[in-house]
Amino acid sequence: MKTSLFLASENSSALRLLGNAGIAVEVMAADLDDRALEEPLEETGASPEDFALVVAQAKATEMSEQNPGLLFLGCEQVWSLDDAVLPLPADMEEARRRLLLLSGRTHTINVAVVLARDGEILWHKTDVASITMLKLDPGFIGRYMAEIGPDGLKTANLCRVDGEGIRLVETIEGDRFTAAGVPMLPLLAELRRIGAIDA
Repeated sequence: MKTSLFLASENSSALRLLGNAGIAVEVMAADLDDRALEEPLEETGASPEDFALVVAQAKATEMSEQNPGLLFLGCEQVWSLDDAVLPLPADMEEARRRLLLLSGRTHTINVAVVLARDGEILWHKTDVASITMLKLDPGFIGRYMAEIGPDGLKTANLCRVDGEGIRLVETIEGDRFTAAGVPMLPLLAELRRIGAIDA
């Protein structure tokens, strides 16, 4: 299948969800420092959703400028608890503490997707889903961390809801695809509209 969409970051959620939909995607990741993009926003009172959009836009426009004619998808997820951004855990101990923090509480995944070509944004969408975790026993957290290993450090909530992380979830409010990392239905609708995928 011919690649018509290029992913501007090494986003495992987007790769998995687009692959499951039968869409050929090639990764051409932007070499940008997410923290450097986010730091100026911290002083402005920007929302976690704004953080996600700024990073997704920067990645998509940067790579589409460098590769004329190609369609790039910038996709970013920012997790938050009580409006405070949750960074990726640095190590397994911080990850264990993060799960203890989220145990029995509701946190939010803020997702942005951006399509760009030739340095211009063609379309963007932001969405939010809320995830309420089960009350997690510390012993279970230890066993879960041993199962998922360092790969779990790729998400700030250590909980891929389209995979083994669903065992940690009590309820999801909002779109299930957004909770998994990408608002797939609006994205697919736009890709069809612009002729990037077969209708």
